Amino acid sequence: MTKLFTLILVFFFTVSANATEYYVATDGNDTHSGTDLNAPFKSISVAADKAVAGDIIYVRGGTYEYSVSISLSSSGTADNPIRLEGYQNERPLIDFSGTAFGKKGFKLSGSYWHIKGLDICKAGDNGMYLTGAYNTIEFCSFFENKDTGLQLAKGAHDNKMINCDSYYNADPTDYGDADGFAAKLDVGTNNSFYGCRAWFNVDDGWDGYMRGNDDVNTTLENCWTWMNGYFKDGTDAGPAANGNGFKMGGSDDKTLKHNFTLTNCVAFDNKANGFDQNSNMGSMILYNCSAFNNLKKNYYITKELASGKEAIVANSISVQGSVSLGIFVQQATNSWQAPFDVTASDFVSLDTTGVSAPRKADGSLPDVAFMHLAEGSDLIDAGTDVGLDYLGTAPDLGAFEFNPRTGISSLTPDKVKVYFDGENMVLVLDQPVSTAVNLKIYNVNGQVVQQCAIIDRRSVINTASQNKGLYIVEIVTPTGRLVKKIVK
Repeated sequence: MTKLFTLILVFFFTVSANATEYYVATDGNDTHSGTDLNAPFKSISVAADKAVAGDIIYVRGGTYEYSVSISLSSSGTADNPIRLEGYQNERPLIDFSGTAFGKKGFKLSGSYWHIKGLDICKAGDNGMYLTGAYNTIEFCSFFENKDTGLQLAKGAHDNKMINCDSYYNADPTDYGDADGFAAKLDVGTNNSFYGCRAWFNVDDGWDGYMRGNDDVNTTLENCWTWMNGYFKDGTDAGPAANGNGFKMGGSDDKTLKHNFTLTNCVAFDNKANGFDQNSNMGSMILYNCSAFNNLKKNYYITKELASGKEAIVANSISVQGSVSLGIFVQQATNSWQAPFDVTASDFVSLDTTGVSAPRKADGSLPDVAFMHLAEGSDLIDAGTDVGLDYLGTAPDLGAFEFNPRTGISSLTPDKVKVYFDGENMVLVLDQPVSTAVNLKIYNVNGQVVQQCAIIDRRSVINTASQNKGLYIVEIVTPTGRLVKKIVK
């Protein structure tokens, strides 16, 4: 063993040995040591003030109410980040409803933090205001804050947002600035979002508007956004509420550049545009994106870009909505181009039920049939190779690559019968199954109110706990999926 390797090992084990685990619980006490699971702190801020590189802060499940911001100003290192996460998959709710209007929830100015598994709500301003660098925010949710759920600003760069949700954020009194996610104004470069969702935010799902910085890069992959520009109850948030899905830039004088790359992203049912240039002068690269039923335009890129910048839209789908792209936009094998003629039959489903369903245990997006290509669609294997992974002989169009081994087909009503009989729901299959059938019941707001696994050909499900009214039922069998509206 060389002396250098020995020194590296000594350093590694020294750092690991010095790492401290802190615990926070709703029944804790800030006079405790915090290093014992049975003697936890009560406040995240106390643990955060003590944490150094390599330390872990475990937060037990429960609701934590705060009337002041939580500042995370210390920094970890690339090899030893500071971790702040729910303990053993418990899900802590950080409730900032006690903060004054205009006061932020989390203020993350440090670098090399890894924050995972927190629900953050009701801050007087941003749920999280991130100004540091090299941080990872994973499997967190931001909702009902009085401004953007998660905003990156003041040069924040090289941060990763993974499998996060941001929704129901609204900023009184004009309701013109609360986005789901915002990498905007004086934000830095190389920030990325993967597997994130934004919905029912009064302004935009994602906002990249620039003021105070220029020519930065932001990337999004596998992100979904819908119903922005509306309040939680579905009503219009007013004239100041823009309501774009992905706002890719813009600036006061319409000269600044925000270079956006979006891959496998989906925008639907937004009040304005799905994918919106908003006078951005930077590059915009859209690969394998899908847009559906956005009120103004599904795709809108019409203003000539700055010298040296480019706009590319390839392998993308537009359904029930128009497309406006300038002649400078490089296009390749998009659904609105010849020889394609897109209809509802190209898809397993255009029903959006389930898009806001809970994430899987690992934080990944739920399985939905919405906008997935149906077997036999001419959009399968019809795309241009842009360097992304694909199945078959060529890439498919849209955000979801068709897999014939795991693809979901539409079930016809003659294969499955489902109805209410008094206080019970009855499910009848046309033939026995060897694998469990999954049944989910959604209310009109798209929330799962009941679910179960069924193995019998005829099953009776007790739904006495559900009030009378309209419900949406989703049934997934080994051979297909059915979504049906029924009334109790």
